Amino acid sequence: MKNSIITFMLLLSAGMFGQMYNPVKWKTSAEQLSEKEYLLKIQAEIQSGWHLYGQYIEEGGPSRTAFTFKNPNKNFELIGKTTEEKGHEVQDKIFDMKIKYFEGKALFTQKIKVISGSITTLNAEVEFMVCDDSNCLPPSSEELVFKIPASKVDVAEETATAKIDTASIKNDTAAVNETPSLKEEKSPEVADTTPKSSKGLWSIFIISFLSGFAALLTPCVFPMIPMTVSYFTKQSKTKAAGIRNALIYGFSIVIIYVLLGSIVTAVFGADSLNALSTNVWFNLIFFILLVVFACSFLGAFEIMLPNALANKVDSQADRGGLIGIFFMALALAIVSFSCTGPIVGTLLVEAASKGGIAPIVGMLGFSIAIALPFSLFAAFPGWLNALPKSGGWLNTVKVVLGFLELALAFKFLSNADLVLQLHWLEREVFLAIWIAVFGALAFYLFGKITLPHDSPLNHISVGRLSLGLVVLAFTIYLIPGLWGAPLKLISGFPPAMHYSESPDGFGSKSESSAKAPLPEGAEYGPHNIITFHNYDKGMEFAKKAGKPVLLDFTGYACVNCRKMEELVWSDPKVLGVLNNDVVLISLYVDDKKELPENEQYVSETTGKKIKTIGNKWSDLQIKTYKANAQPFYVIVDHKSANLTEPSAYNPDITAYYNWLQSGIKNFKK
Repeated sequence: MKNSIITFMLLLSAGMFGQMYNPVKWKTSAEQLSEKEYLLKIQAEIQSGWHLYGQYIEEGGPSRTAFTFKNPNKNFELIGKTTEEKGHEVQDKIFDMKIKYFEGKALFTQKIKVISGSITTLNAEVEFMVCDDSNCLPPSSEELVFKIPASKVDVAEETATAKIDTASIKNDTAAVNETPSLKEEKSPEVADTTPKSSKGLWSIFIISFLSGFAALLTPCVFPMIPMTVSYFTKQSKTKAAGIRNALIYGFSIVIIYVLLGSIVTAVFGADSLNALSTNVWFNLIFFILLVVFACSFLGAFEIMLPNALANKVDSQADRGGLIGIFFMALALAIVSFSCTGPIVGTLLVEAASKGGIAPIVGMLGFSIAIALPFSLFAAFPGWLNALPKSGGWLNTVKVVLGFLELALAFKFLSNADLVLQLHWLEREVFLAIWIAVFGALAFYLFGKITLPHDSPLNHISVGRLSLGLVVLAFTIYLIPGLWGAPLKLISGFPPAMHYSESPDGFGSKSESSAKAPLPEGAEYGPHNIITFHNYDKGMEFAKKAGKPVLLDFTGYACVNCRKMEELVWSDPKVLGVLNNDVVLISLYVDDKKELPENEQYVSETTGKKIKTIGNKWSDLQIKTYKANAQPFYVIVDHKSANLTEPSAYNPDITAYYNWLQSGIKNFKK
């Protein structure tokens, strides 16, 4: 069944890979500011899910948006730089830098001053890259035309629709999400740079819902369930009235916590919350805050709201009716704050880093989990007899949550360290801290460590022993990461492999001994795979070696290309195929090196002049495979005929390996 599903997904995706993307349209207008000065406006309309990158990105990152204003007669001059809107700014872990991107729409403006004669039209060119969660398009350029008003008018506009062949790169992010790593990069590991989506909100809801159930199992909340339900059933004249009042009580709990999430969103703003996720001070403050929460759960002290507030709210609960029930719910929230406060605070911090309405969604999930048992037990009071009795196990739940809070706190500290590039909390140090935290948790669960408020432990229950074994196994799993193990199960939490004291792994072989001799025209690629960047030389070597060719249409700034290389190509069985069974030709569509004059040409497919090596490979992909997104993989024979359907971004290692084997098998027929 599983193989059938994978096969179906491959067939479905194969039909999607061979398509052209045109995700951006450009509009231009000009506004007269004074007799000689004009404001040129450039509006980018970006399809949903795609990202356009800003103008001011450091070298080594994704290709930035750049405008060239053509002035052959020197009859105008630029005033200042081209400005752009605020957009989204994230700290991208792949490129290790701040990256700005736009989604939906982006407005760029440029002031000019006419210094001689008059201008009726003005030409410019924009170079840009875009990407979505799964595709990165190579750099593209588009001609822009501005109609300059002859007299003072507000706006004279002509639309210049951009025909985009290509455009590429992250998120992330950010995740890339995250833009593509701009998300993911919903990633990272520094911050989730993927674009906010319903999928991200569902994740927040589910995590918050489970956190609400965890809060139920704390000493401040759990004993309140039978007490509150008994109150409603005894004070109500009929069973139906008791159920109704308990349902109103549960609904009031939901309103209170959702209101809290709404206040957080309103105070900080939906967009600014997302920007905070890569702010150094934001991460440092919440590192301290989570450490305080953890210490509270571990028993160092209790976080309490003022007693005067609790007493005032409790007195209002005696009023009866709907208002009285609402204040009873508010009293529960205040009284249980010492247990729920740290959990709610952590959820709000995590939701705030996602931005948008995530804090509201998070509080909705949390409050539903809290309110659900009150409503269910009111409807079926006989179930109360099945509840376990309060006892020391409730404090154990608090302590476990405290250890988890402590581990999460160092994620925020790691974010700040990555943004500042201090290299104080590199991968090995981060993992050592997590090993210590989860190791201590395992010892606690086994009864070797006791903390304040713990009851005497005469024996260990099966549940506690099982959880202890899981935590111990996880701790042991982390240890090889100190020597360079990838630890894919926690990908996104520790710093990336390159942000490490020993990026190649402690005790690894020297590069000279690890690498095989290079054929003429080849280079070492990811994981020391012998790679050709020239199509003709790679094909010539493949003929001599008698192997099929794996064409890898990629980009230096392609985030999903790097993900495939790091997560899929690193797998031993995939790596074995790439090293031994195929000849890898990686064609970088964003290579800016200019072609010799006699090799430049006008594309028959797009009508654009092919000036660079990257243009050449991009044109090859478009012309041959009717696709312009990266990564894009094709297995071909020595006559460039396809041996199997092309493949794109596919993080499923087994499916990718089977795809490789299918092409190799067809080559041998």
